[in-house]
Amino acid sequence: MRILLAEDDAALAAKIAAALDAAGFAVDRVGDGAEAEFRGQTEAYDAAVLDLGLPGLDGISVLHRWREAGQSLPVLVLTARGRWHDKLAGFDAGADDYLTKPFQLEELVLRLHALIRRSAGHASPRLRCGALELDVHAGRFALDGDPLALTAQEYRILAYLMHHAGRVVSRAELGEHVYDNGYDPDSNALDVLVGRIRRKLGVPLLHTVRGQGFRLAEMP
Repeated sequence: MRILLAEDDAALAAKIAAALDAAGFAVDRVGDGAEAEFRGQTEAYDAAVLDLGLPGLDGISVLHRWREAGQSLPVLVLTARGRWHDKLAGFDAGADDYLTKPFQLEELVLRLHALIRRSAGHASPRLRCGALELDVHAGRFALDGDPLALTAQEYRILAYLMHHAGRVVSRAELGEHVYDNGYDPDSNALDVLVGRIRRKLGVPLLHTVRGQGFRLAEMP
């Protein structure tokens, strides 16, 4: 899953990015409102963490512009202000959730997982596809009840496919959502990783749909 992190406090942004990376997210960091608006309009993200006190263009304005442009990505708002009218302004602008600084990084990660899970239509934090199960909160896969050992990149790919199980995910979409903006779409790295995941699964769940992409699903 790919996250846009818009936070101008460099030290805090580094801590959040490290926590998100450890939780299996790909993270793009920006430190001002104009860049945040541009990235949110032009890049594919599964969610955004948006500080309201951004320089240049404040977070409320960024969020308003995203929503007016039809951007529906889940947005978790951060602010040092804890007054009710500030929270209300965030929700009125289109925020999906809210955290007041200071906060626990673990809570931020859990809230992001919940936002992404709900946006994909999943009520439970345990996602299943045949014998494969993903515990979203724990960040672990199990196959037939046994832990499935995956690298960080393999986990990102399989987690995205798990959230969208049953539908075909194109190579371009998968690359956009599991890598940061340094991803080279012409690289064969994605195909190599998908091949490794398929071998580790050992069961016919991860399918290549010729000319279209990949689908995680049980065969009828």
